[in-house]
Amino acid sequence: MEFFKFSEEQEMLRQAVREFVDHEVAPNAAQWDEKDICPVELFPMMGELGINGIFVPEEYGGTGLGYIERAICLEEISRHSGGLGIAMMTHHLGMSAILSAGTEEQKRKYLPDACSGKKIVGLSVTEPGGGSDFIGLKSKGELKDGQWIVNGRKCFITNSSIADIDIWAIRTGTDTKGRPSLSTVILEKGMPGHLPGRKENKLGLRGSVTGDINCVDVKVPPGQLLGKEGAGAKIAMQAISEVGRAGMAAICVGILRGCLEESIKFSKERILYGKPISKLQAIQFIIAENKVDYEAARLLTYQAASLKDAGLPCADEFAIAKLYATENAVNAAKRTIDLMGGYGVINEYPVGRYLRDALASIPSGGTSHIQKLIIAAGELK
Repeated sequence: MEFFKFSEEQEMLRQAVREFVDHEVAPNAAQWDEKDICPVELFPMMGELGINGIFVPEEYGGTGLGYIERAICLEEISRHSGGLGIAMMTHHLGMSAILSAGTEEQKRKYLPDACSGKKIVGLSVTEPGGGSDFIGLKSKGELKDGQWIVNGRKCFITNSSIADIDIWAIRTGTDTKGRPSLSTVILEKGMPGHLPGRKENKLGLRGSVTGDINCVDVKVPPGQLLGKEGAGAKIAMQAISEVGRAGMAAICVGILRGCLEESIKFSKERILYGKPISKLQAIQFIIAENKVDYEAARLLTYQAASLKDAGLPCADEFAIAKLYATENAVNAAKRTIDLMGGYGVINEYPVGRYLRDALASIPSGGTSHIQKLIIAAGELK
């Protein structure tokens, strides 16, 4: 298969998102990071641009584009704010589950407001026992008097306290082999017993809200079941593997581009011994490595997105892209700090934020060890 090529329309989208980011995100990213606040007021603005519902069909209020366009949006946002990038990524994550498994009624009820930015979406899977251990999931739902009664605790959930629509994975029984049967339900902010818990103080990806969500005897009408009973593992895993990891890869492509641009800019402006340090071979080596890692991560990510848009298998390709982009975003940020010397650790420059955002991206959507297991399993088949 040939590698994709950006269309004229995709390049126009990139320019439009870049202009928005330069005006609304870049001047505020450091403050969001320092104060760890999510700029929820930007969601309606991003909705008008079509970012929120980029891959959602127009009939449900979306833009009707694809996952290449989604990656373009996340890359441009995360060039300045990985925190806002993961908030939008998770918004997309929950929307994708509704789009892929929801009834027509559910799609028309929830997707238009999510696309416009009137409501923010989250996906709650991870629990204190582990994010990758679906079989060990403890949150449960019991059918009583025609309603699901949901109890449990989720942790490390992005958009935890700001999500208006919260997709939960729960145990709803056992299968024929005695294993836990998982289902997904759509919860809404304000449902009695559905409450956000502690907010985490993160190393990176600040500017997004991450924390606990608790359910205590939450009464959920049967119409809120997302997909068939027992299909929860498939729904959640498809969202995570084809939308979550895709998003984290795109976010780190943005961070990598930020590192490349900062290394070039600083090396041209920093004068040492009467000339810019960009003339030094050691500095040129760092810029070259940043360029190679950015281009490689970019190709892996957009190629995987093109497979998703074509309806072809892409989970392994997104695992590869996620592994490469996150790990090398860390490497590029560290190299760029080395290039900048003492200035690299001063928070007036964004590169320290890039390093912290890259580090926090590694466990998001599955650690690097998990990605290696996925990739190896695919090859061993």
